[in-house]
Amino acid sequence: MASWNSNPVKVMYLVLGWSLQTQREMASWNSIPMEVMYQVLGWTACLSWTTASYPQVISNFRRKSVVGLSFDFAVLNLTKHSSYLIYNASLYFSSTIQKQYYEKYGYDEMIPVAANDVVFSAHAVLMTAVILFQILIYEVCGLLVYPHRRGTQKVSKIAIAIVSAVWLFAAVCFFTALPTHSWFWLISIFNSIQVIMTVIKYIPQAFMNFARKSTDGFNIGNVLLDFCGGVANYAQMAVQSIDQGSWVNFNGNMGKMLLSLVSIFFDIIFMCQRFVLYPRKKSQVSHKLIAEIREPLVKSADRPQSENV
Repeated sequence: MASWNSNPVKVMYLVLGWSLQTQREMASWNSIPMEVMYQVLGWTACLSWTTASYPQVISNFRRKSVVGLSFDFAVLNLTKHSSYLIYNASLYFSSTIQKQYYEKYGYDEMIPVAANDVVFSAHAVLMTAVILFQILIYEVCGLLVYPHRRGTQKVSKIAIAIVSAVWLFAAVCFFTALPTHSWFWLISIFNSIQVIMTVIKYIPQAFMNFARKSTDGFNIGNVLLDFCGGVANYAQMAVQSIDQGSWVNFNGNMGKMLLSLVSIFFDIIFMCQRFVLYPRKKSQVSHKLIAEIREPLVKSADRPQSENV
C-alpha cells in the first residue's frame, strides 16, 4: 500500500494546494487601513448609487405622473444596468471566469469587483424596472391617474433600435464565446456595453431639460447621490491600486472607471442645468408642469417640425 508521501495523486494535491494558497497570499492587501478604506468607499458608493433612484420613484408616486422624466433614459438605463450586473455577478461568483482573469492579468492581482458592486448593480436593475412600471401605469395605461396628469411622450424609435441592436450584438458574442468558453472575454463585452449605454442614456434627459428650459419633474436628488457614488467609486479603485502598487486594477476593470467618470461628467451637466441655467422658481412649478402635461415634451418624429414643444 502506497504511503502518503509516495502517492502521486496526494503529492499533486499538496502542490496544487500550496500553489493556490500562494496565489491568495500574493493577491492580498498590504495595508489593513487601506483595506478598511476600500470597503468604506465601496459601500459608500453602493449606498449613494442605490438610494439615488428613490427620489425619482417617490416623486413619480406623489405626483402620480412621470412628466419630466425621459422615457428613453429609463429604457436605455435598464439595458445599461443589466449589462453591468452580468459583468459584476459573473466575475465575482464564477471561479472559471476569475481564473481567466488571472491568466490575463496575473495571479498577483486582485479581482477588481467587490461585493458592493454586485449589490449595487442588482438593486439598480430592480429600481429601473420599478420606474418603467410607473411609466406603464401612469402614462401608457393611465391607471390610478387623472387624465390631465398624463403627457404624450413615447419611447423613441431610436431608443428601441439601440436596445435591440445591443442585445442582438450580445447574443452574437455569446455564441462566439461558447465554443472556446471565453467567458471573461464575453463579460468584458458586457462591461463595454454598460459604458457605452451610460454615455447614451444621459443624452435624452439632458436634451429634454435643454428643450424645456427646465428640470422640473427630474429629481435633482438622484443627480446629487449619483455624483457622490461616482466619486466614491473612483476613489475606491484608486485606494486598491495604491495599496497594490499597480494600476492593473484600472486596466482590468476599465468599465468601472469609465462608469464613474461618465456619471460624474453628466451629473455636473445636470447640476448646471438645475442650479445655473434653469433655476427652479417655486411659484411657477405647478403651472409649468400642468401646461407641459397637456402638451408634448419633445417633438415626435412623426409630427411636423414646426410644431411647438
